[in-house]
Amino acid sequence: MKKNSKTLKIIVALILGIITGLIFNLFIPKAVNDEAIKWVLKPLGDMFLRAIKMVVVPLVLCSLIVGTASIGDIKKLGRIGGKTLGFYIGTTAIALTIAVILGNLLKPGVGVDITNIVSTASEVKDTSAPFIMDIFTQSISVNPIESLVKGDMLQIIVFAMIFGVAATLVGEKAKGVITFIDNLNEIFLKIILMVMNFAPIGVFALMSQVIMTQGVSVLLSLIKYTVVVIIGLTIHILLVYGGALKILSGLSPKVFFKKFYSVMLLAFSTSSSNATIPINIETCKEKLGVSDKITSFTIPLGATINMDGTAIMQGVAAMFIAQIFGIDLTIQQQLMIILTATLSSIGTAGVPGAGIVMLTMVVQQVGLPIEGIALVLSVDRIIDMFRTTTNITGDAVCTMIIANSEGELNRDVYYNEEVKEVLC
Repeated sequence: MKKNSKTLKIIVALILGIITGLIFNLFIPKAVNDEAIKWVLKPLGDMFLRAIKMVVVPLVLCSLIVGTASIGDIKKLGRIGGKTLGFYIGTTAIALTIAVILGNLLKPGVGVDITNIVSTASEVKDTSAPFIMDIFTQSISVNPIESLVKGDMLQIIVFAMIFGVAATLVGEKAKGVITFIDNLNEIFLKIILMVMNFAPIGVFALMSQVIMTQGVSVLLSLIKYTVVVIIGLTIHILLVYGGALKILSGLSPKVFFKKFYSVMLLAFSTSSSNATIPINIETCKEKLGVSDKITSFTIPLGATINMDGTAIMQGVAAMFIAQIFGIDLTIQQQLMIILTATLSSIGTAGVPGAGIVMLTMVVQQVGLPIEGIALVLSVDRIIDMFRTTTNITGDAVCTMIIANSEGELNRDVYYNEEVKEVLC
C-alpha cells in the first residue's frame, strides 16, 4: 500500500503540474510566470534532480564494479555483454525503421505552417558531428578521477568494467575490496529511497515549469510532428519491447508494465535517463526479480548507449525536415538515416546534448538543411519526456531478457501475489 501510495502521489503531482502550467501559461501575465519559475518552480525542480544525480556517478561506478566482479567467469561476462549490446543496437535499428515508415505514411511535414516557428533558426548551431572512432577511443579514460568529477558516463562504465574484470582475475585477495564497494552501493541506494520521498514535489515543479515555459502555441504549430513521434514511441514500447519480452523470455508484458510504470513516470517527469538509473536498478531487483549482477551491468550501460526513443525522434525529424523543405528522400537516403543514426547512438553516448549532435549528423549525412533542426527544437523539451520514457523502458526489458537467458531471474518475485489478479 505504501508503494502504491507513493506512485499515486507522483501521478497526482504530474497531473497537477500540467494543469497548473496550462493555467499560468494561458491566463497569468508572463512577468508573474517568470517570477514563479525563478523563485519557486525552478529551485524545487533543480534540487530534486540534483539530489538524484548526486549519487548517480558513484552508484554507477560501484554497482557496475560489483556486477562485473560477481559474474566471476570472464567468458560469461563476454556473453552477457554481447547479448546486451546486440539487443540495444538491434532495437535501435528497429526504432529507426518504424520512424521512417511512419514518416512516409503519415507525412508530418506536409501542410505545416512554419511562419511562427522558423524564427528560432538562429538558435541552431552547426554542430560538427564527432568522428565515431574518436568516441570509442575516448571511452577509455586517462584519468578515472577526472571522469568521475566530469560525470563522463561512458568512461566511467569502461573503467568500472575493467576494474571488475581485474578483481575477478585477482580472486580471493580482491573480495574485501568488492565487499566494501558493495556496501557503498547499498548506502547510495538508500539515499535514493530517501530522496524519492520528495518526488511528488519535484515532479510537480518540473512539469509546471515545462508547460509554463513551452506553452501550447508552439505545440499546436507542430502538433502533427509531435503526434507522429509519440505514435512511433508507443508502437516501440508496446509492440517491440512488449513483443521481445514475451517472445524472448516468455514473461507477461502486462505484469512488467504494471510494476514498471512508476519508473516510466519518473523518467517522463525528469527527462533524464541518468536520473532514473538508481530507481530502475532498484525496481528491476525488488519488483521484477532480477539479480544484482545483471541489473548493475545492463541498466547503467543502457542509460549510456540505448537511445531508441531518441532514434525514433531523429527518424521522424529527418522525414519532417525533408517534407517541410519539399525534398524527396530516396530509398538510399532513408536507409542512410537508419544506418547513420544506429551507429551514432553508440558513437555519441558520452557527448553532452547527444540527441542534437546525433540529429545534426543524420541531417548532414542525407543533405538536408541544418536550419530545419530549429523547427523540431521548438517542441524538443516536450518530446524529450516521451523519448526518455522509451529509453529507460528498453533498458529494463533488455535486463529482463538477459536475466532470464542467464538463469538470473526469480520468477516467483515477478509473478507474486501483487499481480496475480492481473493475469486472471
